[in-house]
Amino acid sequence: MKRNGILNADISRVLSYMGHTDTLAIGDCGLPIPEETERIDLSLKPGMPSFMDVLSEVVNEMKIEKIVLAEEIREKNPQVLEGILELFHKTDMECAIEYVSHEELKSRTKICKAVIRTGETTPYANIILQSACLF
Repeated sequence: MKRNGILNADISRVLSYMGHTDTLAIGDCGLPIPEETERIDLSLKPGMPSFMDVLSEVVNEMKIEKIVLAEEIREKNPQVLEGILELFHKTDMECAIEYVSHEELKSRTKICKAVIRTGETTPYANIILQSACLF
């Protein structure tokens, strides 16, 4: 049994086989997940676990070179956007930020290795993380 880090076997497995430029999405409980993309469902009830709780743990275990957010988060959910930007600033992880339409973000989940579904119920609390190279 793992002593620390992410205990969820599916998330741990997906992170371990990701290569440079592979992507992983974390979404709110309403984000549609394409049939061809692996679904890792963590949702327990509305709000649990939160988007930020899950993102924080994944960021601790993944080297990220780029994040993709819906443009709509700027206006519709500035609190979560602020949390995301603060998290990446605190971790000193320098990565590019790309803003796309929510429709484009949903379309890109088709090529993600997996989508982690949280219990988050605030709008546009979705992110795509692009894996960096470890060396």
